[in-house]
Amino acid sequence: MKSRCARFLTVVLPLLAITPTAAAQRKPVLPQIDLPHPYYYREMYLPQLTSGPSSVTWSPDSREVIYSMGGSLWRQRIDSDTAQQLTDGKGYDYQPDWSPDGKSVVYVSYLNDAMELWMFDLASGNTQQVTKDAAVNVEPRWSPDGTRIVYVSTAYHGRFHIFAMSLHSDARLDTITRLTEETKSTLPRYYYAEYDTEINPTWSRDGKEILFVSNRGHIYGTGGFWRMRAEPGEEAHEIHYEETTWKARPDFSPDGTKILYSSYLGGQWHQLWLMPANGGDALPISYGDWDETSARWSPDGKRIAFVSNRGGNTELWLQDFPGGAQRRIVATERRYLRPHGRMELTVIGGDGKTTPARVSVTNEVGKFFAPRDVWISGADGFDRKETEFEPRYFPSTGMADIEVPVGKIHVGVMKGFEFAFEKRDVDVSEGSVAHVTVKLNPIGSGRSKPELDGVLTSCQAGAQQCCARTTPRRDARDVQGVRDRGGAARCWVSSDLHVHMNYGGVYRNTPEHLVLQAEAENLGIVNNLIVNKEQRIPDIAYSGRQVDPASNAHAMVVHGQEFHTTQWGHLGLLNIRDGILLPGYAGYPGTAATSLLPMDADVSDMAHARGALVGVAHPFDEDPATVPRTQEDTPEELAADVALGKVDYLEVVGFNDYRATAGVWYRLLDLGFRIPAGAGTDAMANFASLRGPVGMDRVYARVPSGPVKIESFLAALKSGKTVATNGPLLDFSLGGERIGGEVKLNGAKNISFSASLRSIVPLDHWELVCYGARPVQNSSGRYFVQKLKMNESRDGGEARGEVAIARSGWCVVRASSDTSEYPILDNYIYATTSPIYVTVDGEKPAAHDDAEYFVSWMDRTMAMASRYAYWNSDAEKEFALTRLAEAKKIYEGLR
Repeated sequence: MKSRCARFLTVVLPLLAITPTAAAQRKPVLPQIDLPHPYYYREMYLPQLTSGPSSVTWSPDSREVIYSMGGSLWRQRIDSDTAQQLTDGKGYDYQPDWSPDGKSVVYVSYLNDAMELWMFDLASGNTQQVTKDAAVNVEPRWSPDGTRIVYVSTAYHGRFHIFAMSLHSDARLDTITRLTEETKSTLPRYYYAEYDTEINPTWSRDGKEILFVSNRGHIYGTGGFWRMRAEPGEEAHEIHYEETTWKARPDFSPDGTKILYSSYLGGQWHQLWLMPANGGDALPISYGDWDETSARWSPDGKRIAFVSNRGGNTELWLQDFPGGAQRRIVATERRYLRPHGRMELTVIGGDGKTTPARVSVTNEVGKFFAPRDVWISGADGFDRKETEFEPRYFPSTGMADIEVPVGKIHVGVMKGFEFAFEKRDVDVSEGSVAHVTVKLNPIGSGRSKPELDGVLTSCQAGAQQCCARTTPRRDARDVQGVRDRGGAARCWVSSDLHVHMNYGGVYRNTPEHLVLQAEAENLGIVNNLIVNKEQRIPDIAYSGRQVDPASNAHAMVVHGQEFHTTQWGHLGLLNIRDGILLPGYAGYPGTAATSLLPMDADVSDMAHARGALVGVAHPFDEDPATVPRTQEDTPEELAADVALGKVDYLEVVGFNDYRATAGVWYRLLDLGFRIPAGAGTDAMANFASLRGPVGMDRVYARVPSGPVKIESFLAALKSGKTVATNGPLLDFSLGGERIGGEVKLNGAKNISFSASLRSIVPLDHWELVCYGARPVQNSSGRYFVQKLKMNESRDGGEARGEVAIARSGWCVVRASSDTSEYPILDNYIYATTSPIYVTVDGEKPAAHDDAEYFVSWMDRTMAMASRYAYWNSDAEKEFALTRLAEAKKIYEGLR
């Protein structure tokens, strides 16, 4: 992971002769928040839509709870399995807090691009908006006397600070004051803002003080526990430091002597802990390899209510105190405010059988609905002209039973990039069951001329069955591929090179569920890159497993690692054996991993020794040459590692700007470095709010026919027989060679090419790009760019022609859009083949200006390493500088 704020900025690259305008169309969720790394706080802190409970509050008599579930508030007695819906407005409602007098509930409602506080009157059922500042207002908590509410808001400068509101006797708003000051830290923070944040407020039992979590004085994480008098300008003091990564949410015991909170101290998952009210040593009161969060003490002190993901999805549980006995609260019967019916959805694949798929279900006002037991996920951005909320979806096994309000219901079904996106409108009546069957159609089906080669035709074959064995036996190391019509002995297999099965999200993922997520996206191989989240590594139990036994004939899960050094750049270590490399990062000031050793080159050597393939993850959001030298947020070591032969692939399509990354990639190709195009979503697969689903960015690799082994896939990836894409499917041949091949010529000459395109969304550009061909046709004066003709719907095409090769170089075919195109949940659409290389008269490619570009890059990298203040010794620094100088010398030799 690295900073992703620039993902929604316009990038102008004359080199590529395209200016994307997606930033004007698709904007991030809750853009008023001015903090880095939104995918952290949005998932781990802000309330998210889940089909299970997400937060809970007690009635004053300790007999009932109100909780958020499915975007509504629900009321339920703890000795009952019947839940009554309380809210069902246009927005999504979260984080209820029951007033001490039992009359009102304050809660958060997400609507109109903001999270505002609302009040619910339990007697009348009326609701009233309290805050109206278009900010993000969350975590409301009543004071013990019921006269004030403390909460967190971004109303001041877009950052998380604590506010308090005073109320009239009838719960109407009186005044709002900010309790915490804004402080700019001088610490070398990276994943967290330079400004201190304050979150998770709660009241002391006497109502005079508040307790909250803040990163004041800390580099990493959300910080320690602080107490202060509940008045503006009062000084706060830290009573306990322990990293809890957004999820502590402390609560005082009814007698005021203890603090209940969630922490992963000494483990990988959040559990329930207690510490003295004024700080001190903490002790756990729950145990398990899952999360238990959002805990609230019952007013009578006898029970603790909390949200658990022990079953994968979120669930509501109670724990006796003392005693520790736990039981689940289940809403078997749900009483809705408005009439409801049911919809039974069946998705049929090309073989006539039910098949997993990604499903979206909304009503006429755009609210989302899902079955009771599925994982709901939401996108990180959307076009406000198309919808009022970010798109949401769930992975379906192929059959889904959904409770929906009466009226018109919209259904969308997608299964990867090989099938057309299917939409249905259904009218649901009260008490009835609407049966909906959706049959998936391969893209291009029904057209008069579906004659495509390679990945295009093979992917149209459907459920990846062309590479099966002649016998039905299969083991977990095999996965089916799709046949390449252009060569019967080859087939294509899709893979997401960058997925994190668990990364601190609201769900608890397993290889079995990850297989379902992959099958729903028609993805062949999922590379789970084990990585740290602060001090913990959620998937450490899978270290060294490589191919997981949960893999089946349709989807394979392979455990690898992401090595997490910000200054050098993140690396994907695919299929690493004998366990992950530890520590999994370098360059963390203030920790034992403060030094920039090991360098990425060292990591690459260690990983290669363990059989891994090594790639550069999510490289660039902009041209590195334009990034200020004080902003060390690009993979500075990439150029050195390419020169030194350490890099096996590049995530050209990933959690980065594709055109900016391609610009650097092209320069390296110009100099004769052969770097395959890879693709990885950087999907946090247990998140409810993420950039895109598993497989949104994927690479297709051409492998030998038969059951696909991970070794054959990795060999194809390393040899460059790949197409990287977030949607379009491409194939390409040049001079009789396929993608990843080499055309050898004696002298300059014209050679033929052919290209194929299919896409589930319309595109703006389909092009042949060559270095070493003539005439050059773009503004940089270096590349031959030929526009290829698409069909009228701009979602397919066949092209053949000739290209005049003048000198050694390379050619690729690429396709893209200038805007986002639903149902692909990205800023714009992009796909590229890996190169077909061209060698003329045995000469290597040459590009003097590119060599100068990387010489300057190496100067910048060496300057960064020289001024870095946290080396363990001068000898370490000199070792690094010597290695960088070696790489620089290689580029100097190419000038």
